[in-house]
Amino acid sequence: MELNWLRDFEILAACRNFSRAAEERHLSQPAFSRRIRSLENAVGAQLINRETLPLSLTPAGELFLDQARQMLHLYDETLERCQAVGASDESLVRFAASQSLYTSYYSAMIAPLMPEGGLSVDLNSASWPAQKFVNALQQGQSDVILTYWHPSMTFLAPLDTAQFEHLTVFRDEFIPVAKAGKDGRPVFALGGERRQKIKLLGYGSASVFRAVVDGILQAQITPPDTLVVSQSAQAGSVRAMIMEGFGLGWLPRRLCAQDLADGRLALAGPASFTTRLQVRLYRRRDNGKPPLTRLWNSLKDMAQAG
Repeated sequence: MELNWLRDFEILAACRNFSRAAEERHLSQPAFSRRIRSLENAVGAQLINRETLPLSLTPAGELFLDQARQMLHLYDETLERCQAVGASDESLVRFAASQSLYTSYYSAMIAPLMPEGGLSVDLNSASWPAQKFVNALQQGQSDVILTYWHPSMTFLAPLDTAQFEHLTVFRDEFIPVAKAGKDGRPVFALGGERRQKIKLLGYGSASVFRAVVDGILQAQITPPDTLVVSQSAQAGSVRAMIMEGFGLGWLPRRLCAQDLADGRLALAGPASFTTRLQVRLYRRRDNGKPPLTRLWNSLKDMAQAG
């Protein structure tokens, strides 16, 4: 299967006409039609319903269109990142962190490093799935990553080798919270007797926090009866849903400290439902960028002083 066939199919799905799609792709109509046929043969299913006017996609075609767009997006993104790595400035340190860490620690930690440290913040990383941070560091797309750490976060295991080193720069707690009612008590709460399932705003499989929540619940002598009503990849999205009163969920304390202080949120469970988190920086030991070395040594002094 050729990449150009995917682009042909994407254009045809938009135009719903072979002649116009062929013009868009700067091909003759016969040549364009042969490429679409070749794509269908490679897929092993008919993708285009040629009996309708305008043309329509078969059910297999609708499914394949979505996947083709994802493949093309991933290909284009990979090219951009490869080119960025190839053209990287030795004076810049490429930094990546999740949305919740940018939100919680940017002004306290990241922003002060920008002018002197030559830090280049990759805001695309705010939406990365957990595994991508590890891949970015392994493949040299990032020089340093800032991430939460917990023993249950097995996706970070590849970084616990001699090839990498880390600094623990902050410590936090992972706490269950819910919207506070007029009496200041949580609208949803863990522990005690419940006649109905507790609505849980959870984390999807791409989130760093999925395994942490699962571990907390499984560690209970009598696990609570929960109903997962939503799953999100980002703690910021979970926080927004909690604030609207859709259920309870777990958040890093620093992320919701002001909400707790203002009485908008309330703790939704006893201490057994709370666990500790670390905030770590990771880098490759063989990354010899001079500004990264200076930055790392400064951060190491700060961590040891703290």
